[in-house]
Amino acid sequence: MEKRILGIILSLLGVLGLILAAVQFMNTTGGTRSIKSIFIYGILGAIFFFSGISLIKNTRDNPS
Repeated sequence: MEKRILGIILSLLGVLGLILAAVQFMNTTGGTRSIKSIFIYGILGAIFFFSGISLIKNTRDNPS
């Protein structure tokens, strides 16, 4: 059960990172600094999201 909770938290953090990357993308006018932050938010968001989904998917519930 702990792994599923961790997977949910990672997935939510990933979604938050992807949303921040999208907001940064929409509000930027250009420049190296804003492009770096878009890539950082996007890559970390994607890593967290897909690792959280994978953790949820591969964790089995054992009846106690």
